[in-house]
Amino acid sequence: MATSETSRYLARSLPRAIVPSPRSQGFSWRRNVSDQASAALNELESESSLTSSTLGDAAKSFNPAARARSRKAQLPRSRYQFRSPKYDRGPLHPHRPPPPSDPSSRLFVPGPFSLPRVEQTYQSTVASDILTLCYVHNPPGFKPPVKAPRLRSWDDSSPYHQNRTLRGPRGGDVLRLLRKPVTFNNIPKLERITIHSYVKQAATENSSWIHIAGMAVQAISNVRVQTYKSKTSVATWGIAPGRDTVAVKAELRGEDMEHFFGKLVDVVMPKIKDWEGVKGSSGDSSGNITFGLEPENVALFPEIEVNYDMYPPKMIPGCHITIHTTARTDKDARLLLSAMGIPFYGKLID
Repeated sequence: MATSETSRYLARSLPRAIVPSPRSQGFSWRRNVSDQASAALNELESESSLTSSTLGDAAKSFNPAARARSRKAQLPRSRYQFRSPKYDRGPLHPHRPPPPSDPSSRLFVPGPFSLPRVEQTYQSTVASDILTLCYVHNPPGFKPPVKAPRLRSWDDSSPYHQNRTLRGPRGGDVLRLLRKPVTFNNIPKLERITIHSYVKQAATENSSWIHIAGMAVQAISNVRVQTYKSKTSVATWGIAPGRDTVAVKAELRGEDMEHFFGKLVDVVMPKIKDWEGVKGSSGDSSGNITFGLEPENVALFPEIEVNYDMYPPKMIPGCHITIHTTARTDKDARLLLSAMGIPFYGKLID
């Protein structure tokens, strides 16, 4: 009894490493999993594939962008990749293209990430001011006047009366509206700007005039210009129709249009000496305003001013600038452009 208590006390007090195991120390045929793993690791090579030099060289030489550039033929598109339909075949078609705001659309354009200064001014100030100035109040219960019939009806009096125009007397009790009322969804805004330059010396002298004009217009507009041949003959200048290239034109839209308009209003126009502004009679009765700049005024653009030595001074062209707006009348177009910084003078013709 005393012997068993003594051994139990020694087992608690002595370290586990020197306590005798109760199992027999004879030979055992049982193998543990850890023993098998250690034996298998000893049989493997000393250098692993993750640290091998061949894999490091392959990782350094892996360049998918260069591989794609060197590929002569484009890889076929994935059969699981969504492709937007090319044409919109109507609301009843089962497959319709997504709206242009969807990234999967063919017409999707990312951005704008920051608005130009002209667009910021229009959105924050000009649009709300025009909406306030053009506001038309209709009291509750207002009904617009009924439109008169445009075509004659069949009255059995003459076969020539059917579908002929019915012209009533001019004037009347209720005057028709000259334009639709301006609401929040038809506020006038800039649509595009056209820069056109006609260079007669390109026909009378040599083609270097048209090259210089194209370079100058392309520099101030940031848009690739298009050249045009004459459609009419001018005998005094020796111009025959379809023979000489005498004009260049640039169409500006989006941010290019807004940046050009900002340069024109903030930089070029204030520098023009003794300039009264744009003539009040300019316009095509559809909301488009046109005015011209002399060659010395075109030289005031910063792109030409900073590289003035690159252009022969006598070859810098003049140009006509047409500002296309979404307004339907010249009165609304002048209201928009006046709010955005273009001055007008003289008699205003609506």
